[in-house]
Amino acid sequence: MSFRASVITLFPDLFPGPLGASVIGRGMESGAWSLDTHFLRDYAGDRHRTVDDTPSGGGAGMVLRADILAAALDDVAPQADPRPKIVMSPRGAPLTQARVRDLAAGPGAVIVCGRFEGIDQRVIEARDLEEIAIGDYVLAGGEVAAMVLLEAVVRLLPGVLGAAESHAEESFENGLLEYPHYTRPQVFEGRAIPEILTSGDHGRIEQWRREQSEALTRERRPDLWARFKPKA
Repeated sequence: MSFRASVITLFPDLFPGPLGASVIGRGMESGAWSLDTHFLRDYAGDRHRTVDDTPSGGGAGMVLRADILAAALDDVAPQADPRPKIVMSPRGAPLTQARVRDLAAGPGAVIVCGRFEGIDQRVIEARDLEEIAIGDYVLAGGEVAAMVLLEAVVRLLPGVLGAAESHAEESFENGLLEYPHYTRPQVFEGRAIPEILTSGDHGRIEQWRREQSEALTRERRPDLWARFKPKA
């Protein structure tokens, strides 16, 4: 069974966007994964198709209504649907490569794209929505964040990216940032490819790459290095 992504959004025309291009788009064409979008306003009952209201307790902006979003979720993902239900939110748990791998191993995901000031907390609790953030910043809505999550997941699906072993040395897969890459020309603006990479000594090359990964991680991501170092 292929990975199935369902996205609930106020802007379905934004999809598939970049998800329809390159290897991710070809994976969709080949049937490795599928994407369906659902317009949240279709679940509103009034003639203005209203999906939001003013925040209880006062404050700026508007809040997505619990009843409207619940109706959408119940239609898109009935009770027997095994897929996790996710809402993209800056207050969510950070998206990690480990969570990406878990999602890629499953049947798919139902993703809610928030807008305005947020979503009524009651529907988050009632429908057991998992809040995920792609970074410590705020976007205008959840659509771009949903695309980030889906691209990270879909590229891991069998047959989408290519050789499975290519994933093993990528950043975050082994707790370290990835080592630098080089290719022809041999010299670019006076900068030569490190001699060891053209030596043909695969043992020394592997050691060099490991050392580079560790050095980059120490320099750029001390938080990752602190978690990795005890394993060394």
